[in-house]
Amino acid sequence: MPCYSLEGVIPVVHPSAYVHPTAVLIGDVIVGPDCYVGPAACLRGDFGRIVLKAGANVQDTCVIHGFPDQDTVVEENGHIGHGAVLHSCVVRRDALVGMNAVVMDEAEVGEKAIVAACAFVPAGVKVPPRTLMAGVPAKALRELSDAEIEWKLEGTRVYQDLTKRSLASMVEVQPLAALDADRPQLKAPHVKPLVAVKRA
Repeated sequence: MPCYSLEGVIPVVHPSAYVHPTAVLIGDVIVGPDCYVGPAACLRGDFGRIVLKAGANVQDTCVIHGFPDQDTVVEENGHIGHGAVLHSCVVRRDALVGMNAVVMDEAEVGEKAIVAACAFVPAGVKVPPRTLMAGVPAKALRELSDAEIEWKLEGTRVYQDLTKRSLASMVEVQPLAALDADRPQLKAPHVKPLVAVKRA
């Protein structure tokens, strides 16, 4: 992976974490145990520290950055969807930031909260625990159900499993020119989209 020391500060990646080879880590970045950092994610610890705690995932093309006086933190089992941007904020334990959402300076996403896809959480906003936030700017819509919180946790477990699968078997290869006759199946666990959970 592109990993850069800055002013003698070197990123730290726990051996049980998986960081995709195209992700970029710069300076004061700490990736904890069982974390997943996806393709083309950029964690720029060149002003302030970035911390991913145990079991967190940061998916493809996410950007995490911050200011010198506040760590940018994703706590245990934090789940950061594709393309999200975090800047000088804290995402508490078991919270989810949806795809292409933005969480700004000194904002805090409460424990087990969900920030919907494409939402914008302005600077300084405190998202209450177990709350669904959506919109531009994001507003609290309602308290999350136990089923929605369990769905989020199951999705995080799937990414923790992907960490193990990636460490065990992901290698760079050349593509095949044609479909092979005995093409293997992926061993991904079954996961339902939230819309399917709501139908049940």
